[in-house]
Formats: sequence, structure tokens, C-alpha cells
Amino acid sequence: MSWKDTAEPVLTRMPEVRRPEGHVPFKRKLGWTAGILVLYFFLTNVLLFGVQTGGQDVFGQFRSILAGSQGSLLQVGIGPIVTASIVLQLLGGADLLGLDTQNNPRDQQLYQGLQKLLVVIMTALTAIPMVFAGFLAPDPNVAGDLGVSLGGMRWIIFVQVFIGGILILFMDEIVSKWGVGSGIGLFIIAGVSQRMMGGLLGFRELLGPESDGIIATWLRVAFGNRELSGSVLTPAGLQDILLGPGGEFELGLLAIFTTITIFAVVVYAESVRVEIPLSNTRVKGARGRFPVKLIYASVLPMILVRALQMNVQFMGRILDTQLGSLPAWLGTYDAQGQAQGGLFYFLSPVQSPQDWMWFAGFGGGNEVWEILLRVGIDLTIMVVGGAIFAIFWVKTTDMGPEATAQQIHGSGMQIPGFRQNVRSIERVLEQYIPQVTVIGGALVGLLAVSANMLGTIGGVTGTGLLLTVSITYKLYEEIAEEQLMEMHPMMRKMFG
Repeated sequence: MSWKDTAEPVLTRMPEVRRPEGHVPFKRKLGWTAGILVLYFFLTNVLLFGVQTGGQDVFGQFRSILAGSQGSLLQVGIGPIVTASIVLQLLGGADLLGLDTQNNPRDQQLYQGLQKLLVVIMTALTAIPMVFAGFLAPDPNVAGDLGVSLGGMRWIIFVQVFIGGILILFMDEIVSKWGVGSGIGLFIIAGVSQRMMGGLLGFRELLGPESDGIIATWLRVAFGNRELSGSVLTPAGLQDILLGPGGEFELGLLAIFTTITIFAVVVYAESVRVEIPLSNTRVKGARGRFPVKLIYASVLPMILVRALQMNVQFMGRILDTQLGSLPAWLGTYDAQGQAQGGLFYFLSPVQSPQDWMWFAGFGGGNEVWEILLRVGIDLTIMVVGGAIFAIFWVKTTDMGPEATAQQIHGSGMQIPGFRQNVRSIERVLEQYIPQVTVIGGALVGLLAVSANMLGTIGGVTGTGLLLTVSITYKLYEEIAEEQLMEMHPMMRKMFG
């Protein structure tokens, strides 16, 4: 018996959200999407019961891409889903699964079941060290009121974190099947947009101490309620204007410039494409184009690269907590749990100008060569990893030349001047898709690191900003397509 025969009884019985039997009207799709979005915001404000306040956020620097909230029911966010996707992409890329998800319905069902099972396992494997390694410490007072030990209180916290991870899995499935776009993309947009709005419009009178955004900060400077390090014409004053008062980079002009530039570059890159002409074999005179965009694989593979770095850093934090301290060559940590030296320092991503601007008095006290080596490693990981995961993404999501040719041929379209068969379409697509995939993945990695190094509004990180802009652009395109199909049902039949 193969592993598929052995695992089939389990994988085919995994709980799932039922697919719609027919066409879902556009308004109903919007209703489901809006409802899940409201539920997401509600769950991020449901605090874990019995957790001691003031603990460290082990995923703090990766929160923009995890779409979760520290100390809430969605503590782990989409982390387990992304980690499971990494495992499956690596296994699929090495052809170790032996699943034909393109043509075999049984293999498609097994793949979906395997993905869901891996998410459940990853949720448990993420929650266990998070709770039992001390990152989510139980409150002794609550444990005493309930009459349970601290160990029992930890299990109660674990169950809450686990339930939150499973909830976000099914919320993502609901959006994918009944809504518009994907749940993961929707949650990333929601989390990043919330932080950006806070970084732009926040006032401490409304949101509490240290909640001033850019507008509030510079209004206080203008009215003399907050002072710069020097006058506007001095180097110290200019540094405060550019990098933010007191080194708060998300409040400086550089962060505003970086955010606007990333918006413009991503929107421009999304519009750069090679358009392959198509004609319809069923309707004479009907023509169209298949666009091969510069960012063909989208920026979602960047989540996989950052999630891989996140898991490495999470492992380092666990080892440091459990062993008391690590050998200096492996990693040293400060009071906030950030790596300051050793291997884990060099593998940690650069998240803000404070991590590398040694010439402006920052850099964490590390030597210049250490800072430059860390920047070089992060850039290499993001550029090379972005290209590799983009290739895996295209292959596993049926966006490659072979799968795309099948889809075009199945819709009744052909490339004018070529024979009406799948192989002819595939040969044309092979001239563009593989090369564009690699170039686009590497470009997105470069943009992400550059945005991190210069800072962004709200400190959402370059990866989070790239994801938000790109996902929002694609969501806009999908909504426009849905509206077009709704207005002209014949097009839905024509293009499937």
C-alpha cells in the first residue's frame, strides 16, 4: 500500500467548509467577506483568559505578515497555515508526494486534506512552546481563583491558542469558497491597514500613551508641545525630521517617502506585463489577451520566506529561554528578546533603520562589519528565497505553463497563428512564465528589504506593506472581474 492508501481515510474525513453548489451572487460574496472581516477584528480583541500581562511578543517583528494579535485568541495568526504551505511546497517541489493535483480529483482531495492536517499539527507545535516555554505566562491569581495549578492554567491557555488557530483556518476557507479573494490576504490587509492608520492618525488622548501618529507628532512639534533634538537647520534637527524625533523611524519623513514609493512601485510593477493575444474558437471574432505580469507569482511567496526566518528566530528564542543562555557564537539576546550577536543575529531580518544606521548612532552597538554582514545575508535570503519560492508557488498553484495552457485551451481560447492544441500554447507560455517568475520574485525580495531598511508608516515592515498593496490591487481586479461576470453572465459561461 502507498502512503496515499494509508492516509486516505484520515485525509478525506478532515472537516471542511462546504463548497457552493452553484454560482454565488456578487453581493452575497461581499457579504461573506465583510462578515469574516468583522469576525477577524472581533477575535483580535478577545484576550486570552488567564494570561499574565506584560509578556514579550515572540513574533513581534513578524506581526505584519502573521495577521495575528499578541495576547488575543488569534495569537498565532496565519503562522501555522504559512508553515504548512512551506512544508508542502518543499515536498511538492522535490516531487516526494506523488500527487497529481492538476488532473486527478482524488489527489486534489488528498492534497487539501494533507494541508489541513499539517495546519492542525503546526498550530499545536506553535502553541506548545509558546505556552510552556514561558512566552505566555499564566496569571497565578486567576489560577488560584479557579483552584487549578499553574500547569493546569497553561493547558487552558494552550486550548485557547489552539482554538484560535483552527478558527482562522476555517475563516480563510470560508472567504476562499464563498467570498472574494483569500482569507489570508484579507487578514494581512486588515492587520497592516490598522497599524498604518494608527501610525498616521493616532492620538495618545484617544489610544493611550505612545500612540501618537505622524500627524499628531508633527502638530505637537509645530505648537511647541514636543521639541526636536536641535533647530531645523542643525544636523540633529534635520536627522529628527528625516528619521523621526528620538529615533522613532515610523514618524519621520523618510518613512512617508518609503511608503509612498513602495505603493507607486508595486502598482507600476503590477501593470507591467507581456500580453499574449488569444482568440475564441467558439465565438468568431471574440478576442482577448492573457497577461503575464512582472510580479507573476504575486508577493505571497514573500510570506513563505519571512515565515522561514520567523521559525528560525522562534527556535532561537526557545533554546535561549530553556537553556538559560546560548553559546556566544550561536546567539546572544537583549532584555527584549532580540538577537544581538551570534548566528541568530546574522540570520535575523533587518526590520528598521535602527538595525543598521550605525553612522546615525544606531545599530545596537554592533561592529560595522557585523551590521553589513547581517544586511547582506538578509538581502541574499530575500532575493534568492523570493525567486525559489516564486517558482514553487507557480508550480503548486497551477500557474505554470502546462497548467495555464490547459486552462486556456479548456476555455475554448487559442493563440492566433498556432495550432489548436495544448502543446502549442504551452510552448509559447514557456518563453515567458519561468523567466518572469524568477525576475519578479527576486524584485519583490529586493523591495521588501529596501523598505525595511528605510522604515515605513506605522512600522508595518516592507514585507507587510508590499503584501498589502499587491493583495489590495489583486482584490480590486477580482472585484472588477466579478462585477463584469455579474453584468454579463454569458462571459462566465464562455471563460468558465
